[in-house]
Amino acid sequence: MKRGESKSRSQRQLRIGEVIRHVLVQLIDRGEANDPGLDGVSITVTEVRVSPDLRNATAFVMPLGGTGSDEILESLNRAAPFFRRRVAAEVDLRRLPSLSFELDATFDNADHIEALLRSPAVSADVTAPRDPDPDPDTDIDTEKDGA
Repeated sequence: MKRGESKSRSQRQLRIGEVIRHVLVQLIDRGEANDPGLDGVSITVTEVRVSPDLRNATAFVMPLGGTGSDEILESLNRAAPFFRRRVAAEVDLRRLPSLSFELDATFDNADHIEALLRSPAVSADVTAPRDPDPDPDTDIDTEKDGA
């Protein structure tokens, strides 16, 4: 966990992040950013995380098809001031957070975990018969000696 990052976000952070995400999705779907790197590209905005002081917001995005991710991310960050102005026009906040964009790696992580679970080594562990008493020497005798 990064320094200064709390374990759970407040309801206000979650609500503001979700409102910003909805506006970003609409702006990207309508193709309002005049950036050639974003022309004809389908982008999913998976989450917007807002810092506790509400000064910074990070939008996690995933281009559909997964190709050209770096170029798309560069174009989004280049257009971030435009998106911030448009979000400010749509959302009533005293101070709008500055926007940055990052690639969302959760889908890649999920694919990696799924591949690991399907690997032969893990499959062998899952399908191996289980011994009901793996180490009989470790049984504890509960009977008391004497009387």
